[in-house]
Order: sequence, then C-alpha cells, then structure tokens
Amino acid sequence: MPPETSTKPYLLRALYEWCTDNGYTPYLAVHVDAKTRVPREFVKDGEIVLNISFDATSGLQMGNDWIEFSARFGGISQKVEVQVPNVLAIYARENGQGMAFPVDKQAQAEAGPELESVPSSPESAEDDPEPPRPGGNGAAGGNAPRGHLKVVK
Repeated sequence: MPPETSTKPYLLRALYEWCTDNGYTPYLAVHVDAKTRVPREFVKDGEIVLNISFDATSGLQMGNDWIEFSARFGGISQKVEVQVPNVLAIYARENGQGMAFPVDKQAQAEAGPELESVPSSPESAEDDPEPPRPGGNGAAGGNAPRGHLKVVK
C-alpha cells in the first residue's frame, strides 16, 4: 500500500478556491530554499509572499508536490516554482483569513546554507533599491521613502 498523501495540497487548493469564490486575493507565504524558483530580489529573510490570484498569474497549477505559474515581477514575466512543503501559509489579502502550516525545522536547517549560494535573478530592478512587492494594485512602492543606496553599473 503506498504511503498516505499529505492533506496540505488539498487544503491549499480549497482555500485558493474559497478566496476566489469570495472575491478575495489569495496570497501564498513561502519559505525559499535552493529548490524554490522565485526572483531572489524579492526574498526577505528567506521568505517571499506571492499573489496567486487569477489576475496576477498565468498558467497556475497547484499539484500535490509543486505549485507552478508565471507572474510579472518589476514588469518582467518569470516562472515561479514552489514545493508544497515550503508553503508556510495561504490567506486572503483583504481580511487575513486563511491557514498557516507548521514549519519543517529540519528541512529549513538543511536548506539554509544552500540559499546563500544561489545567485539572485539577473532581472533585478536597477533603478529602485527596494523593488515593489508582488501583488497589490501594481503600484511601485507607494509613498515609502527611497533608500540611500545607488545602483552602480
């Protein structure tokens, strides 16, 4: 008899459907490791929050092992691939309702050093030291003050 399938991918799909049925924007909080394919310039403290709404993604596939889609970051379309065990939470942007999942400390400890050796994506925003977070209304940065660092070519 094969091992029992995890309930996590089923819960993720159910909460995604609940968000979209109610007009909410589903966000996915993800632990980033070497196997996670996301634009590294948007990763903060080893995590990234992704807007996985229909309007923000193309070709979204939520399988039992991987979540895959294309999305625009800083105006550039990029492929995103996340292992289901790396998903920390799924929630609605508008009201925060959703579900958090336990973190596998052993997997994070093993992945921690690998993340440092993974280079940033070459398509980083050159003019803005703090690129806009994915999702939201697409506004780049809002009223936040600009950093004091300058990109040198």
